[in-house]
Amino acid sequence: MGDFTWVLGIEDTSVHPPAHFAMAPLDEYDLTEHTEHWRADLTAARDLGAGAVRYGVNWPLVHTAPETYDWSTLDERLRFAVEELGLTVIADLVHYGTPTWLDGSFADPRYPDVVAAFAGAFAARYRGLVDHVTPLNEPVTTASFCGLRGVWPPALTGWDGWVRVTLALAEGITRSVAAIRAANPAAVIVHVEASSLFATDDPALAGEAEHLTAIGTVPTDLVLGLVGVQHPMHGWLLEHGAAPEQLARLRADPARIDVLGVNYYPDLSPRTLVADGTDVVQIATDRWTDGLVTSLRRFEARYGLPMMVTETSIEGTDEVRTAWVRDSVHAVQELVAGGMDLRGYTWWPLFDFVDWSYASGGRNVEEFAVPDEVVAARVVGGRKTPSLRRMGLVRLEEQADGSLQRVPTGAAAAFGTETGAPANRLYNVVTAAADWTP
Repeated sequence: MGDFTWVLGIEDTSVHPPAHFAMAPLDEYDLTEHTEHWRADLTAARDLGAGAVRYGVNWPLVHTAPETYDWSTLDERLRFAVEELGLTVIADLVHYGTPTWLDGSFADPRYPDVVAAFAGAFAARYRGLVDHVTPLNEPVTTASFCGLRGVWPPALTGWDGWVRVTLALAEGITRSVAAIRAANPAAVIVHVEASSLFATDDPALAGEAEHLTAIGTVPTDLVLGLVGVQHPMHGWLLEHGAAPEQLARLRADPARIDVLGVNYYPDLSPRTLVADGTDVVQIATDRWTDGLVTSLRRFEARYGLPMMVTETSIEGTDEVRTAWVRDSVHAVQELVAGGMDLRGYTWWPLFDFVDWSYASGGRNVEEFAVPDEVVAARVVGGRKTPSLRRMGLVRLEEQADGSLQRVPTGAAAAFGTETGAPANRLYNVVTAAADWTP
């Protein structure tokens, strides 16, 4: 990538539970029909002016058995993206799911070595074609869904579960980075984490807001070897099951990352804590570009690494999304002009995706509160429309036969204008009526 890169991402959540977990699979490539339309989707990313794509590799489907890989799908897609379209691919190796044969998922004792073996094999196979690699997307979110709240495998709950999964993720990332660099010394490691912005108007919850904010930094601190005995969360980790020798090992053998990716959604990332009886409820609170700037400055101050915005978008009307393209891009440009080392901006996702509750019978799976009527409306007779999250530059419109038509929005045109996309390519995308043809 160059000094600053425009990036588009395709929602790639890939959770295929082992058979003993009573959970339905969640594969966004299939749900959004990217599996059928990947050529057109990648071409649209290029035509909208993106120089790179964040692209998931569907680890559960590629790593079919220990030391056994099926690269056939990736070979075709990655070569098309890079060699035919000229895109840089930032490979997203793990996006919330593990292979089905890894019985304990992230809590399986084999996990750190298994994921490192996959990362090394990927880096060796695609060296020179795909040199930008994200070992695991959003460890803090992965730990929440898989270790704290029992939504996805290994379905652990409570802070002991969160710590167990987080430590496994950190070990997996550090070993993956080592394996990637051994296979491809030219690799660029893009570590991607979610923003954690918690606030409250209730003085009784101020400590909880501060604690949750601190927890949001723990996974990256572990990966970078920053959690020594003086670290403010060291004792808390021990209280919730961390082994001293594991913390010491991570401290002694940190990963070296090249770019810190920051994921921020103006209407989802900032949370306000409120009391609901004895419960503490998180309310998603839109802070628009103020939250984006605050998140980036906090990451910059804490880690001092080159950064990029690796996910941002907003759910809402075409007009709302267009406004966020404009305002978020300008906020990033102002930070760059002010001296912040930002390497890129990613709109995620390129097109709408299916809400994760779809695979959970419609129940809310998020950390934050969602109105009951919204949850109840998401799964209706097997139709996807109620569950489509309107966050893409391209709208997915469900047809009578259940297929999903791609319809570019005004936000797509705004993104193309910001990136300086060639007029003929942008015209082809924005005027598309049914599906794109390369």
